[in-house]
Amino acid sequence: MKIHLTSVFVDDQVKALRFYTEILGFVKKYDVSVGEKDRWLTVVSPDELGGTELLLEPAGHPAVKPYRDALFKDGIPLAQFAVDDVKAEYERLRGLGVRFTQEPLDMGAITAAVFEDTCGNLIQIATQPQ
Repeated sequence: MKIHLTSVFVDDQVKALRFYTEILGFVKKYDVSVGEKDRWLTVVSPDELGGTELLLEPAGHPAVKPYRDALFKDGIPLAQFAVDDVKAEYERLRGLGVRFTQEPLDMGAITAAVFEDTCGNLIQIATQPQ
């Protein structure tokens, strides 16, 4: 068994696609219309084009807003992405205007930072020391 697809709920798929590709550096894999305005929209790491896909899922279901609002209010990231160097990625993303809620923090087993994805979520980036 392996993880093939996971998702983040987004307020606006166009805005999310721009942020996840132009700012974070993911690559669009699928973009298929599934109704009047929603799309099956996935991105992948440019280093693993056949790897795990991230679905930029419309946040229209009534359960999504209270769930995301509670996580956001409590500072809990909805997803975590691995990076080679959290401090370098933090500086790169800050330079692009990304708002961080937690600067890089060494937690022993990992170093992590948390940012807002502009689409209603907190995302954590982390590096495991070698």
